[in-house]
Amino acid sequence: MNRRGTGAIFCLISAILYSTRYISAAIFGSNLSSWDEQLFFNMLSYVGGTLTTLSIISLVIGVGYLILAEKNNE
Repeated sequence: MNRRGTGAIFCLISAILYSTRYISAAIFGSNLSSWDEQLFFNMLSYVGGTLTTLSIISLVIGVGYLILAEKNNE
Protein backbone atom coordinates (compact mmCIF):
# COMPACT_ATOMS: atom_id res chain seq x y z
CA MET A 1 0.00 0.00 0.00
CA ASN A 2 1.34 3.39 -0.92
CA ARG A 3 1.36 6.54 1.20
CA ARG A 4 -1.74 8.00 -0.41
CA GLY A 5 -3.77 4.93 0.44
CA THR A 6 -2.44 4.85 3.97
CA GLY A 7 -3.24 8.55 4.44
CA ALA A 8 -6.75 8.08 3.12
CA ILE A 9 -7.34 5.13 5.45
CA PHE A 10 -6.15 7.15 8.44
CA CYS A 11 -8.53 9.99 7.46
CA LEU A 12 -11.35 7.44 7.21
CA ILE A 13 -10.47 6.05 10.65
CA SER A 14 -10.54 9.61 11.99
CA ALA A 15 -14.03 10.22 10.59
CA ILE A 16 -15.30 6.93 12.01
CA LEU A 17 -13.88 7.67 15.46
CA TYR A 18 -15.33 11.18 15.46
CA SER A 19 -18.80 9.99 14.48
CA THR A 20 -18.65 7.13 17.00
CA ARG A 21 -18.60 9.70 19.80
CA TYR A 22 -21.93 11.14 18.72
CA ILE A 23 -23.46 7.76 17.98
CA SER A 24 -22.44 6.52 21.43
CA ALA A 25 -24.04 9.53 23.09
CA ALA A 26 -27.23 9.00 21.10
CA ILE A 27 -27.35 5.33 22.05
CA PHE A 28 -26.66 6.24 25.67
CA GLY A 29 -29.68 8.53 25.71
CA SER A 30 -31.96 6.45 23.51
CA ASN A 31 -34.10 5.37 26.45
CA LEU A 32 -35.11 8.95 27.34
CA SER A 33 -38.54 10.27 26.50
CA SER A 34 -37.52 13.89 25.83
CA TRP A 35 -34.27 15.45 24.64
CA ASP A 36 -32.78 18.89 24.66
CA GLU A 37 -29.42 20.37 23.70
CA GLN A 38 -28.03 20.50 27.23
CA LEU A 39 -28.94 16.88 27.88
CA PHE A 40 -27.15 15.76 24.71
CA PHE A 41 -24.03 17.70 25.72
CA ASN A 42 -24.14 15.96 29.10
CA MET A 43 -24.35 12.59 27.35
CA LEU A 44 -21.34 13.59 25.24
CA SER A 45 -19.40 14.34 28.42
CA TYR A 46 -20.20 10.83 29.68
CA VAL A 47 -18.67 9.37 26.52
CA GLY A 48 -15.40 11.17 27.28
CA GLY A 49 -12.68 12.73 25.20
CA THR A 50 -10.70 9.66 24.22
CA LEU A 51 -12.48 9.23 20.89
CA THR A 52 -11.90 12.88 20.01
CA THR A 53 -8.22 12.64 20.90
CA LEU A 54 -7.74 9.47 18.86
CA SER A 55 -9.64 11.06 15.98
CA ILE A 56 -7.37 14.11 15.94
CA ILE A 57 -4.24 11.97 16.14
CA SER A 58 -5.47 9.80 13.28
CA LEU A 59 -6.32 12.86 11.19
CA VAL A 60 -2.87 14.39 11.72
CA ILE A 61 -1.20 11.11 10.75
CA GLY A 62 -3.41 10.79 7.67
CA VAL A 63 -2.78 14.34 6.49
CA GLY A 64 0.94 13.85 7.16
CA TYR A 65 0.98 10.76 4.96
CA LEU A 66 -0.89 12.60 2.20
CA ILE A 67 1.54 15.52 2.32
CA LEU A 68 4.54 13.18 2.21
CA ALA A 69 3.02 11.36 -0.77
CA GLU A 70 2.63 14.63 -2.67
CA LYS A 71 6.14 15.86 -1.82
CA ASN A 72 7.76 12.61 -2.92
CA ASN A 73 5.77 12.65 -6.17
CA GLU A 74 7.49 15.82 -7.44
